[in-house]
Amino acid sequence: MTVWDARYERGFIYGEAPNDFLVEHEPVMTRGARVLCLAEGQGRNAVFLASRGHHVTGVDTSEVGLAHARDLAARQGVSIVTVAADLADFDLGAGCWDAIVSIWCHLPAALRLSVHRRCVAALADDGVFLLEAYRPAQLEFGTGGPPDAALLYTLDQLASDLEGLTIEHGVETQRDVQEGILHRGPSAVVQVVAHRRRGHTREA
Repeated sequence: MTVWDARYERGFIYGEAPNDFLVEHEPVMTRGARVLCLAEGQGRNAVFLASRGHHVTGVDTSEVGLAHARDLAARQGVSIVTVAADLADFDLGAGCWDAIVSIWCHLPAALRLSVHRRCVAALADDGVFLLEAYRPAQLEFGTGGPPDAALLYTLDQLASDLEGLTIEHGVETQRDVQEGILHRGPSAVVQVVAHRRRGHTREA
């Protein structure tokens, strides 16, 4: 059993409600969008998006978490697709997603860059990438996220990773996060909403 499997065995450790940032910015997605949720865990964001009429695939390394996601979807009367995979190997495809969602998906630098570059290539024209993550100042709060600065993101890093997209909302800010038992309290976050505009060259 992996570390994440063991965590998810404890129940919905981040709660069942969707991330506030995602709820606020979901309207930028096209109606009935094909959405990929990265590191989706126990499915709270995927289920929310499915309830809004989107066609959602959630990918995560933990089959335990994804089993909870499928249960949550069934209880809320929606359908999602789940894929157990490591983002280091997962094929995001090319031009096939109307939206890609990354909520608290904290990766080592080399993998972060690889995944984000593949996200750029995987978005369809007019597709949108939405991200919320902790930034290095979060270490001062200790209210959630990895206790390792190397796994925390800055807006400058993300802008470089996402070259080829137009960042329409990009901020480093502080907000109160209340998500289950592991994300609770004032938090230093970075948020990005970025679009692939027609005519941009697509590179993997």
